[in-house]
Amino acid sequence: MGKVVWNHITARVPGEDGLLINRLGYRWDEITASNLMKIDAQGRPVDGDPDELNFSGYVIHGAVHEARPDILCSMHTHTRGGQVVGALKCGLLPLCQEAMLFYEDIAYHAYEGIADDVNEQERLAANLGNCNQMILRNHGLLTVGATVGEAYWRMFQLEWACALQADVLATGQEFEIPSPEICRKARLQYIEEKAGYHEWPALRRELDQTDPAYAT
Repeated sequence: MGKVVWNHITARVPGEDGLLINRLGYRWDEITASNLMKIDAQGRPVDGDPDELNFSGYVIHGAVHEARPDILCSMHTHTRGGQVVGALKCGLLPLCQEAMLFYEDIAYHAYEGIADDVNEQERLAANLGNCNQMILRNHGLLTVGATVGEAYWRMFQLEWACALQADVLATGQEFEIPSPEICRKARLQYIEEKAGYHEWPALRRELDQTDPAYAT
């Protein structure tokens, strides 16, 4: 779920004022516990080669973590479905069950160019507000969570909803949108349990079986 080496995920360092971030130049499948980079609150590498810091990752995630002390993890992707919906004025539509998780709870941030300007951080944080997901217009998707599993599963569901929306609109046929009451009901049903609560352990078990090197 990404664009080779140009997406990023961060997590707070327990008990410290810093973040772990994937190093620039690594694919998702190459990232392990030992090659994550630690950066401080100002985006300066605490360990590792400064040339391996994705500064755009710090601009986006640093803003989010600073503004949202309630979150542990933040994830950003350039998926095809997410970029399709990010380019649509209508934004995300409640066309499928997966999209209901985000009904009336999704933020939007206008495109300002490649995210290498720290001045954008204030607007990123303000636009996200109390939402747990944001569509970056003409750019990609952002999700946050109180756990890594929550941030990941929100991203999985959001990309699924965006890709399905692109497919539905591509048919050119009329489409059905449930009533606001039904959309709100479905969202409440979704959030009765934390996103990723069941899914993340299942995915971890799969990874333990197929490529356990991630933990080293």
